[in-house]
Amino acid sequence: MAAALVGCALGGSLLAACGPGTEAGAAKHSPAHVADAPAQLPIPQGKGSKVADDFNGDGHRDLVLSDLVKEQSHVDDAGIGIVYGSARGLTPGARQLLSPKKQAAPTKGQLPAVFDAEASCDLNKDGFTDLVVSTDPPYDGQGQPPVPLQILFGSPKGLAGRAVKLAVPAQARFGNDWADQPVCGDFDGDGAEDLVVHASAGRLSYLRGPFSRKGTPRKAGAPIPSPGEVPTGPAADVNRDGYDDLLVRTAQGTGKSAVVLGGPDGPARTGVVLPAGVDVAFGRFGKGKALDAAVGAMGGTAMRYDLPTAVRAGLASPGSVLDAGDFDGDGLSELVSSGSRLHVFRGRTTGLSAAGMVTVEPPSPGTTRVLTVGDFDGDGRADLAVRTYRGETKDTVAVYPGVKKGLVAAKPSVTFSSSEFLVP
Repeated sequence: MAAALVGCALGGSLLAACGPGTEAGAAKHSPAHVADAPAQLPIPQGKGSKVADDFNGDGHRDLVLSDLVKEQSHVDDAGIGIVYGSARGLTPGARQLLSPKKQAAPTKGQLPAVFDAEASCDLNKDGFTDLVVSTDPPYDGQGQPPVPLQILFGSPKGLAGRAVKLAVPAQARFGNDWADQPVCGDFDGDGAEDLVVHASAGRLSYLRGPFSRKGTPRKAGAPIPSPGEVPTGPAADVNRDGYDDLLVRTAQGTGKSAVVLGGPDGPARTGVVLPAGVDVAFGRFGKGKALDAAVGAMGGTAMRYDLPTAVRAGLASPGSVLDAGDFDGDGLSELVSSGSRLHVFRGRTTGLSAAGMVTVEPPSPGTTRVLTVGDFDGDGRADLAVRTYRGETKDTVAVYPGVKKGLVAAKPSVTFSSSEFLVP
């Protein structure tokens, strides 16, 4: 997935155009989970880093888990799970449950019921990754709804303390849609992370970072025109000009999308228009100096090499949900296609090919989806984090290390269940 965010949660590439939910509650805890979970370990304390998704700043990537399994079917999620990393990769014992009761900021004295991870980046430029979450503040349906987004700031102790509400100044809003679907990126090239959020009617709110500890952007002007309604992360500098660029979809689900190019004024110029598809992944798959785009659809994957010139090609693939990462460390990206099966296509100087494709076999039966692609063990090669669902109450999370030969290891280096977060 281009973003690792699916629906309105972190972990997939498309951010659906949906507002906050209205019903949720707290899952009950069961002592039966205690024996199954590794002993709780303290969160390592860091001093700050530039590693992605490093909430405690110790130089090791952490993992965000939304939609945790439930103690029993038809109850609500317990919250957001964080598994902290180490020099050897993820450490399931060093885990943290983020819940509305403990971490959310109240609105008019009322705590939200919904608490979903949306995006992550270092918004206040202190060396600790911050987490943007979506909530469901009270709204009577009249006029412009309140901003549903809140920020949990990283620290040496991880995501500690209560969230603050993201401030979207009045001049940056447009229409009566929810200000949601946040995407991080340095769109103006000043070295600070910015945020783009949905406005309405073909406009986006552009908030320039760094952000204050009160959730206020350094600057925000009038909404910017956009070729679509759905800003989608993660951002990437596709044309290598020093400014992050943004993928914007015309609508949720299957539809066309366009690359909106960053610059001194932010993401204000529409670049190449991509064909209709379910998902888009950016990567250096092999044909040009700039990044390439893979557009997944039910009938296969359309390739656009060397953006923004976009040389056309195709790739037969059974999956429509895509992710990208350099698993073998050769400087080229591999493409991960997930559907009925999980396949990894090797990046080559001549472009992607089905030759040498690797099939990843999950450690347990069920429906497997990619959580994210990232370097969890610090060896310079991307690792593949997947989750296999077996109903609402059972799952397995597995991390497959990237390897020089074979792309990804045949067996995972770490396996655990998100039910561990239900342990009191």
